Amino acid sequence: QVQLVESGGDLVQAGGSLRLSCAASGSILSINTWTWDRQSLGKQRERVASISSDGSISYADSVKGRFTISRDDVKRTVYLQMHDLKPEDTAVYYCNADRILFREPGVGEKVAVDYWGEGTQVAVSS
Repeated sequence: QVQLVESGGDLVQAGGSLRLSCAASGSILSINTWTWDRQSLGKQRERVASISSDGSISYADSVKGRFTISRDDVKRTVYLQMHDLKPEDTAVYYCNADRILFREPGVGEKVAVDYWGEGTQVAVSS
């Protein structure tokens, strides 16, 4: 049993900041990789940022220097701190947890892969 709950999406003016959060709930032992994607109308889904359990981080070129991804493995939560937001950042942002090791009651340990949240809307006005 795993659930991802996203929060932090909002309306903001260009140049503003937002912090997105995505928390995993359940009897989770570990999460290998956290990822943030975004989807805008008329554009294909874009990988924004990712962070692995070894601390390695990657960003899309379009957000480098403005966005920061981080994780808290005690709270089982990933964050995306966004600064200097631009209208082109407007999108639904989705978090993904890959290779979640968790305990199924009465069964034992299982692994979930590519587990997605439902998305949170970020809208940036010019």
